[in-house]
Parts: sequence; C-alpha cells; structure tokens
Amino acid sequence: MPITPSEKEEQFFKEQEFKLRLQIAAEEQRMTAEAEKQRLKELHWMRCPKCGQALTTEKYGTVDVDVCAGCKGLWLDAHELDTILASAQQRGPLRSFLKILGR
Repeated sequence: MPITPSEKEEQFFKEQEFKLRLQIAAEEQRMTAEAEKQRLKELHWMRCPKCGQALTTEKYGTVDVDVCAGCKGLWLDAHELDTILASAQQRGPLRSFLKILGR
C-alpha cells in the first residue's frame, strides 16, 4: 500500500520551494543591478561630460588633471583645485585663473 503525503507535509514543501525561489530571484536581481552599475561605469569612465570624447590625464604639479581632446575641457576631481591653489611652486596665468575660480 503506497504512502500518501499529508496536506501539512505538502504545504511545508511548497512553502520551502517558494522561499527558495524568492531567494534565487532576489540574488538574480542583485546581480543584475550590480552588472548594470558596472556597465554604466564602463560606458562613462574617463569620458568628457560635455562632448563624450575620451579624457586624457595630464600632470599639473602634483595633480592629475583630466583633459578632453575634443572640446579642450579641463576636469578636476574632488579637492584637486584646492591642491593646485595651495601649491607654492605653481605660477603663471592658469594659477591666477584658478585662484579666481576658487573664491
């Protein structure tokens, strides 16, 4: 005589399967979000925000400045302007211009 599972047993396994599927779906969603974040970073990394051309890095004293070859835009990371302005060795028209911007 075959043994038939009880209703509670069936319900238990259905709930376990449902929980497992929810966990799998949440993990897939998290991985998809991370992949999208990485894709967007790669798409925009070292690109000019104005014209979209590739940025090159040039040294200005102790600071690396990002320069666009297309529109000749000059892009600074956080606190780089402060570093340029604080540098006592830097002289010339660019320093004077940057001093005006730093006010």
